[in-house]
Amino acid sequence: MKRYEPPAGWTVQAYRFALDPSDGQVAGLRRNTGAARFAYNHMLRRVGAVKAQRAAEASYGVAEADLTPWQGWSLPDLRRTWNDIKTWVAPWWAECSKEAFNTGLANLSAALGNWQASRTGARKGRRMGWPRTKRKHGRRSARFTTGAIRVDPGYRHVVLPRLGRIRTHESTRKLARRVKAGTATILSATVTETAGRWFCALQVAVKRAVGRPAHTPKAGRIVGVDTGIKHLAVLSTGELVPNPAPLKAALTKLGKAQRRAARRIGPYDPATGRKRNASNRWQRAQETVARLHAVVAAVRADSWHQLTTRLAQQFTTVVVEDLHVAGMVRNRKLARALIDAAPATLRRHLGYKTGWYGSVLHVADRWYPSSKTCSGCQTVKPKLSLAERTFNCTTCGLSLDRDVNAARNLAGLVRHVDLELLGDAKTGRGAYVRPVRPAPAGGAAGRETSRPTHPINAVRQRTAANRESRLLTER
Repeated sequence: MKRYEPPAGWTVQAYRFALDPSDGQVAGLRRNTGAARFAYNHMLRRVGAVKAQRAAEASYGVAEADLTPWQGWSLPDLRRTWNDIKTWVAPWWAECSKEAFNTGLANLSAALGNWQASRTGARKGRRMGWPRTKRKHGRRSARFTTGAIRVDPGYRHVVLPRLGRIRTHESTRKLARRVKAGTATILSATVTETAGRWFCALQVAVKRAVGRPAHTPKAGRIVGVDTGIKHLAVLSTGELVPNPAPLKAALTKLGKAQRRAARRIGPYDPATGRKRNASNRWQRAQETVARLHAVVAAVRADSWHQLTTRLAQQFTTVVVEDLHVAGMVRNRKLARALIDAAPATLRRHLGYKTGWYGSVLHVADRWYPSSKTCSGCQTVKPKLSLAERTFNCTTCGLSLDRDVNAARNLAGLVRHVDLELLGDAKTGRGAYVRPVRPAPAGGAAGRETSRPTHPINAVRQRTAANRESRLLTER
């Protein structure tokens, strides 16, 4: 499926609205999301059955030309097969939108493609297994790409194919005015159910007028941001952004709700392992747990959105670290706190918000010792344990909070860079730059994490150090 490429000066973003559907509309939403799940599961079983049949025939010495025809898993192949069998597999198919079935087929094509790429080594990361079937009580979702998709002129409804006008919980005035002015085009709509509430996310191509960020002399043009656990983020200006820790705050209620849900009669019998009818109390207990998780996710997302929007609007250059979060969470003592803080969200949000507001995002090298380096004299400590929360420099006598010192070092990485070379002065469009890491003092002891040094990397470090010294001398 070809990805949509917006024209020059346009960006693709989403407008997400909470819905207030009627009982009949809720039934229609569940019918379409259930159709997407049914198409996904049926075609997955079909592809798996063909795969197993071909393997069995090959084990008996059947020639390749005589094997059962292979079921392709590209979206056109899956759609062609589904259209041939839907009349007897799903005789109720006419009650749902064709886009609902296409959602399940597109998700299956992507899942099987990822499995094949992981199996052949083309996809990085952990080895992916064979896709699993979607559960009936799992996340409900359906995507609409064709048909009547628009926001109502009254600013209180959205119009979706086969579902009609659905009232929104909040006003759609901002998007409706953009569409009316011709600066926005709705591409698709995705409806999802989260903790008993329905949401509609409209994918929109927007023409944005990017301007330079507003900054004050006190705040400065460059800010370094160090993420943590005790504080959500620490800025080089000295500001400490508090961490709401929503999961930690909800653990007591969440534990009680999960214990209550474990005592209810669920859809599976633990004694026999067979399916059974789930009780209404089990369903209500599961909804309570889901609502608590939804509140935790909403608080966390709101905190990060407020911070990243403010950084992109007020500062010209934002410097963050390239954190290996997947490796950090392997520490079982810090895993829960790290997941609760979600430090990788900072870089992900700033990656597109800096482009919106005309600022520049720098990503420091993963091995740059920002916490071990003194922000005053640039001396690098050989060791710095996590228990030491105050940085004390034995060379210049600087005593500073560990995180503030790291944020200042991040901001100092790009103070010698000409900002006009990083961004387009005419359009104000932001740039994504990974600065060169200066060679740490003391060699390998300056790194925060030990890593073997390759001879080519050593040459690159010396070249970067010479370049930085020349720039500092000229400045």
